[in-house]
Amino acid sequence: MRAAIYARVSTTGHGQDPMLQIRELREYCARRGWEVAGEYVDQGISGTRERRPELDRLQADAHRRRFDVVAVWKFDRFARSVSHLLRALEQFQAQGIQFVSLSEQLDTSTPAGRMVFTVLGAVAELERSLIVERVKAGLRNARAKGKTLGRPRVHVEPARITALRSQGSSWRAIARRLGLSARTARRAASAAGHNPPAESGAVTPYPAAAD
Repeated sequence: MRAAIYARVSTTGHGQDPMLQIRELREYCARRGWEVAGEYVDQGISGTRERRPELDRLQADAHRRRFDVVAVWKFDRFARSVSHLLRALEQFQAQGIQFVSLSEQLDTSTPAGRMVFTVLGAVAELERSLIVERVKAGLRNARAKGKTLGRPRVHVEPARITALRSQGSSWRAIARRLGLSARTARRAASAAGHNPPAESGAVTPYPAAAD
């Protein structure tokens, strides 16, 4: 079986050496009789970052089926949260790749490992539900206090827009001057029944000649 080893340290030169993780992972792979197909090491990168150069390379190689199992020293060396870990495990599962965490003794190729995977999924779902409920509770509390939610309404003066257009101002210039978008200015003028002159350079059709 081909194995990919992933290691990460948050800082360099402060007693954190990725070789500690790599050495133990190499020894584990040797005991299992696995061939180390690649080593992916992120140094000086915080675990809070979901995108990391070597992790991105590992996931790209997983897509190319360059290994059969991913081995990490500890969960927190690999994933930034339970939901991040679960997404990665789901991706590996879809690709037929197993996952091993040495410190937690998790191996998704075993029944116990698959059970942990299921529990992680339930925890992540609970985490998402709690976040949604907290957001809803916050919105209800804000409404109860009379706070206005959403984007603030923009005061639009169609007559002033039309006057500026009559003076030759472009839609962009009007938008900058009134603090609107050009699209909002156009819509406001049209909704008010004003017929602003065409943009400079636009072709204005001539009226039909009388018979």
